[in-house]
Amino acid sequence: MTPAEYAAATERREAEVARELGRLMPGEAARERARRETARFLPDGLGTARHHLVAAQDPSGLVVGDAWIGPDPHQAPEAADTAWLYDLEVRAGFRRRGYGSAILAAAEAPAAREGWTALGLNVFGGNEAAVALYRRSGYGVASMSMRKDVRPAR
Repeated sequence: MTPAEYAAATERREAEVARELGRLMPGEAARERARRETARFLPDGLGTARHHLVAAQDPSGLVVGDAWIGPDPHQAPEAADTAWLYDLEVRAGFRRRGYGSAILAAAEAPAAREGWTALGLNVFGGNEAAVALYRRSGYGVASMSMRKDVRPAR
């Protein structure tokens, strides 16, 4: 991933995270939290140790998506024996063409090279296309978090 690709991927990822968090908190707070999470997990950007950020290209060299893997954030970084897929994105015009599966397979390679024993991820339950991709690729449910809105109807 080039610095320009990193900047674009970070901007897209933070906007997406803020959009999801915006369901739970005010918009500006959601945007700030997304920025803080990037700074926390990628303090050195592309150069952050043990984090792998990759851009995927089609045969003509056009970027069609990207992925980010690193140590599992649920474990102490120095003791992490599993990896975490922080983000996987296939650009809108390239979905349903096999790029998601290819990017996921390519993202698994650095995990194996690092000696991590597994690759975990989080997917929003409503993202049925992503859930299907992960299931086809051999991922299974490790835990499940559920939520119900209980605010009174207006």
